[in-house]
Amino acid sequence: MAYHHGDLATALVQAAVDLGREGGPAAVTIREATRRAGVSPNAAYRHFPNRAALLDATAAAIQQGLAAAMTDAPNRSPAARLQRIGAAYVDFALDEPGWFAVVFFGIRPPDPATVRQAPAFVALTAALDDLVAAGGLSAERRDDAAWACWATVHGFAELCLRGPLAGVGRAEQRRRAEVAIHAVIAGIQLDAG
Repeated sequence: MAYHHGDLATALVQAAVDLGREGGPAAVTIREATRRAGVSPNAAYRHFPNRAALLDATAAAIQQGLAAAMTDAPNRSPAARLQRIGAAYVDFALDEPGWFAVVFFGIRPPDPATVRQAPAFVALTAALDDLVAAGGLSAERRDDAAWACWATVHGFAELCLRGPLAGVGRAEQRRRAEVAIHAVIAGIQLDAG
């Protein structure tokens, strides 16, 4: 195959996003992404020096979609937005387990500094900032609240994907997710006074 492509980096990431959807991080390879983009494997190295770089770009693209789903209700109260953000996160994990695995279980786990810059975490902290501004959460506890919220939805998603809630129907998973999300939001708001 010859290298003839207008925006190869974007094409490779899109191919890798599709691969991740189908089979998680293990399915994202330079060889398969280049095959799907219609170029030789060597062409990819002009944009991605290794598989880890392609996987990082793929995770970033998937995170943009997750963040968009999490922020689709901007006119709600801060607590209602947090509820929506948590539900969108769990829905994403259950609807797109391959993508969920790419984002969180790729070659190397993301460090806290990287997570803080991820679009989904930014959406969460923006809603928490609004909760602080509304008096529903103390500013000193905002960072801890962000990790508590993230841990709740992430852990719940894992219970549904690979844990004891895997065999429970989707409607029941969703109901239990709503209860867990509501409980963490109520818990962080207790600290406001």
